[in-house]
Amino acid sequence: MTAYAELQVTSNYSFLRGGSHPDELVLSAKALGLAALGLADRNTLGGVVRAHTAAKQASLKLLVGARLVPEDGPEVLCYPTDRAAYGRLCRLLTLGKRRAEKGDCRFTLAELEDHGQGQVLIVLPPETPDPAFGETLARLGRRFPGACYLAGQVLYRGDDARSLERWSELAAARGTPLVATNDVRLHTPARKALLDALTCVRAHCTIDAAGFRLEANAERHLKAPAEMARLFRDYPEAIERTLEIAGRCRFSLDELRYEYPEALTAPGRTPQEELAELTRTGAAARYPGGVPGQVQATLDHELALIGQLGYAPYFLTVHDLVRFARGRGILCQGRGSAANSAVCYCLGITAVDPARVDLLFERFVSAERDEPPDIDVDFEHERREEVIQYIYAKYGRERAGLAATVICYRSRGALRDIGKAMGLSEDTLSALSGLVWGWRRDGVEDADLRELGLDPKARRLRQTLELVHAAYGFPRHLSQHVGGFVISRDRLSRLVPIENAAMPERTVIQWDKNDLDALGLLKVDCLGLGMLTAIHRAFDLVEMCQGKRLTMATVPTEDWSVYEMIQHADTVGVFQIESRAQMAMLPRLKPANFYDLVIEVAIVRPGPIRGDMVHPYLRRRQGQEAVTYPSETVREVLERTLGVPIFQEQGIKLTMVAAGFSPGEADQLRRSMTAWRRRGGLEKFEQRLIDGMCQRGYSEAFARRIFQQIKGFGEYGFPESHAASFALLVYVSAWLKRHAPAAFTCALLNSQPMGFYAPAQLVQDARRHGVRVRPVDVSMSGWDSTLEKTGDGVFALRLGLRLVKGLSEAGAKRLLTARAERSFLSVAELVHRARL
Repeated sequence: MTAYAELQVTSNYSFLRGGSHPDELVLSAKALGLAALGLADRNTLGGVVRAHTAAKQASLKLLVGARLVPEDGPEVLCYPTDRAAYGRLCRLLTLGKRRAEKGDCRFTLAELEDHGQGQVLIVLPPETPDPAFGETLARLGRRFPGACYLAGQVLYRGDDARSLERWSELAAARGTPLVATNDVRLHTPARKALLDALTCVRAHCTIDAAGFRLEANAERHLKAPAEMARLFRDYPEAIERTLEIAGRCRFSLDELRYEYPEALTAPGRTPQEELAELTRTGAAARYPGGVPGQVQATLDHELALIGQLGYAPYFLTVHDLVRFARGRGILCQGRGSAANSAVCYCLGITAVDPARVDLLFERFVSAERDEPPDIDVDFEHERREEVIQYIYAKYGRERAGLAATVICYRSRGALRDIGKAMGLSEDTLSALSGLVWGWRRDGVEDADLRELGLDPKARRLRQTLELVHAAYGFPRHLSQHVGGFVISRDRLSRLVPIENAAMPERTVIQWDKNDLDALGLLKVDCLGLGMLTAIHRAFDLVEMCQGKRLTMATVPTEDWSVYEMIQHADTVGVFQIESRAQMAMLPRLKPANFYDLVIEVAIVRPGPIRGDMVHPYLRRRQGQEAVTYPSETVREVLERTLGVPIFQEQGIKLTMVAAGFSPGEADQLRRSMTAWRRRGGLEKFEQRLIDGMCQRGYSEAFARRIFQQIKGFGEYGFPESHAASFALLVYVSAWLKRHAPAAFTCALLNSQPMGFYAPAQLVQDARRHGVRVRPVDVSMSGWDSTLEKTGDGVFALRLGLRLVKGLSEAGAKRLLTARAERSFLSVAELVHRARL
């Protein structure tokens, strides 16, 4: 039986150059019986993690590589044979990316040679005759004896036999053996039309004007070993060499090991000892009357687990960032899974006392899952850049980089790009764009098209809509994560290529959050949150007016007047619960304690709404429906939410206790939930979950309802720990609105833009709450709004110059400078002296 490894594969991570996802290519290669698959995208390793994950599941050997495009030589497939060679490939790509504009890569053939030790190189023949190609091939053959090959291809262009003969002779003459490849861009010929459309998008042309930019046929798809052997029947050794190369390339992404930055410890202490000492000191500050016994037991348990898994350096790294921010007076708050941790609370990373929400630390750090922790820290949005630059200054750009965000096609974006490529008119695209509001992956109905005056049977329109549907979830370009940093002990460019972001002074690695999770690599999320800016400013104003300093942890808890205000939906300006949808929910849910706020934050989300969780919960909460559980194990998971799974963790836990999912299967489901909006993928778990529940005595109706609820979480639902952190900000902002409305409104006005309401609406709401509002005055106002003490001791809100439409900050500064010299006597003098 013929064996063959395909070594020239381009995925859709060679943006707009490939017509298939990496996992589609892997699964097709397995189905066709290929011995191995080599993924080599154009100057990037962006798609290799997805291919690696799929290859492990399919038990297919994957060669990790890149299609290198030097400025002064032919294109070369580069496959590292070991970990050291992989690091050199990453450094070469980093070198080329860092000196080029975003999206480009510039390096020379000589630089490729400098980084070529340990690589297998497959030189691609030029598309057009190149007199210098033979000598370049010989140069690489001499430089890398036994590790340099020439690719042979059969692409059905009419001259394949003659080309193969010519390349075979050249390969023999230059000492670079011929190896069979297929220049794969597709996992199936059916994707050819989509590849053509994407080619037109990249070339900024229409399909009618594309000409020779398009492939003449659909042969650039994966082929079975027998078919490749037939195509290369006169060169069987070229087929055999694919297996030889696959055998030499032993490197796997599983070899990547994350190394924490140098531990931030006092002399003579291990990272674990340093973390324990910082936790002890922080606990004493959090609990001045003595650490409660239950809290101490929790701390001991968490520290033991952190020590067992070796995560102490990670906690120290995050603590260092929080320490820096606090030293600069920057308000910050850990959220997400960090809210589960008593250690994080004592370190000051989060202000949520875990005792208030009783979350399991194992949802944050688990020896069973063997997953690294993921701590998100929100900083004041106007000062987050200080933290980012601190990271770069402390660790250097060679050791720190932002994670990527892969921008993928949604319906509107795909319609815009592909519609233009297919030659649809702007009027047609505008009409369709209005039609696909909220359209995800399901297409549009013929009746909707007729309503727009379009013919559903029109061939070009039908083709376009089918291509838009196929392109949904395809990568469009690489962007930067909002704040996810990867920090390493050694050069980060040995781990993953680094490139320039569109923003100045930013660098980005080529992998996104899901890739990092798949490889078990740690990141620290440094995010910006406008409400923290507003809360900090409100705290400052309260201190100025009342002489007392508030912090997130010292705001009085469980104030009934605050909950009464919330129950009446008097929440304009309050974090998270100021939208119309939240205001409609508040009088129905009637939050009366902190955990009710946790539920409120989570329940008004697309996931619980689509999963039909909202109305059952409300009926049970209001006593209109009995709270029942099909088993005691389900009760333990859902009791706090009255038998309705509102949080992501509950859905995952149910699959384990009620359907028999292993921790590994549950983790796969969790990852699929996060990717559902992008690519789908939950369907494969449906029957497994239903069968598992039915075998354990649950009804099929109950099992299907649970699956639909889990599917709903893919439409954006909250983990409980995330909701708990946000609930604290809800409570603090509501407390400020209730007890310091002037300071709260002033802070909101000075932190714009943020929230749902315009400044005028915030001012009107403040007046309704008895705040005295004084207008903008060129003789009294500063740039920011301020509080002014009145004759009766009450503080009034003076509106700032920043609220004047059309007045720039530079113009306001000139006005204030002129006013500081002497008062204005007339409008004309104001205009003249302030140069307005």
